[in-house]
Amino acid sequence: MAGLPEAYRAAVEAFERHLALERNLSAHSVRAYRTDVVSLLDHAARMGGQDLDRIDVQVLRSWLAQLRSTGAARTTLARRAAAARTFTAWAHRTGLLAADPGAQLVSPRPHRTLPPVLRQDQAAALVERPDPDDGPIGLRDRLALELLYATGIRVGELVGLDVDDVDRHRRVVRVIGKGDKQRSVPFGAPAERALDAWLRQGRPALARAGSGPALLLGAKGRRIDPRTVRRIVHDQLAGLPDAPDLGPHGLRHSAATHLLEGGADLRAVQEILGHASLSTTQIYTHVSVERLRAAFRQAHPRA
Repeated sequence: MAGLPEAYRAAVEAFERHLALERNLSAHSVRAYRTDVVSLLDHAARMGGQDLDRIDVQVLRSWLAQLRSTGAARTTLARRAAAARTFTAWAHRTGLLAADPGAQLVSPRPHRTLPPVLRQDQAAALVERPDPDDGPIGLRDRLALELLYATGIRVGELVGLDVDDVDRHRRVVRVIGKGDKQRSVPFGAPAERALDAWLRQGRPALARAGSGPALLLGAKGRRIDPRTVRRIVHDQLAGLPDAPDLGPHGLRHSAATHLLEGGADLRAVQEILGHASLSTTQIYTHVSVERLRAAFRQAHPRA
């Protein structure tokens, strides 16, 4: 960002503060927006611009065309266009731009690829793979897998759980999701049994003075790290025949797909997953339809 004109640098810094303090986005999301906006402003500066008012829809289109010429994927172009629209809308609201050129920008629609998911029998086998006889680590791993699949929560939400976030009487976990939004997600009897075993036999064996209220602990007694959870999922799936290599988000996809296949209402699944938009949840209906089509093609004599 050092090579940008002063007006551009000041705008980027103010936009970052807006994202972090007013929209309460995560540090990762703020960095992603910043990277895209700096790329846009660098392109505008190379076209001779020194102030924000030189940014119009032609500059935006030229920037996207330049990215496309370097081999950027449609999903990348769509994401960067969305970042540019967010930036120009903010700049217009705050008076830095007289008009909002991003409102005229049409970006390519990304190809929506269907996420790989486990079959229901594979999901059941996965959560039962960790051996409780392996001690507290086995009990922890089983609970982590049970909660990921039973609730469909994100890995960051899982590792952020405290003991008091679990309402064992009502069988729900209180989750802090994106944007610090809180939701309650139910879990079933198998997850309850795994939770009970972990709290009675597993967690006390790993807990240390610095463990705090964290529900899941690492081998050294601190709150478990997301990388550890990802390793658990990958390692356990590696032992399942024909299972796709998924991470924790793959269990979230699987949970949503199995809920819909079982007849759950789409809006209920939206609430469980914590999606802000129903359109995000709708991709799982496409997953279910594709699985039905595959079963039809494989089994029906007139397929």
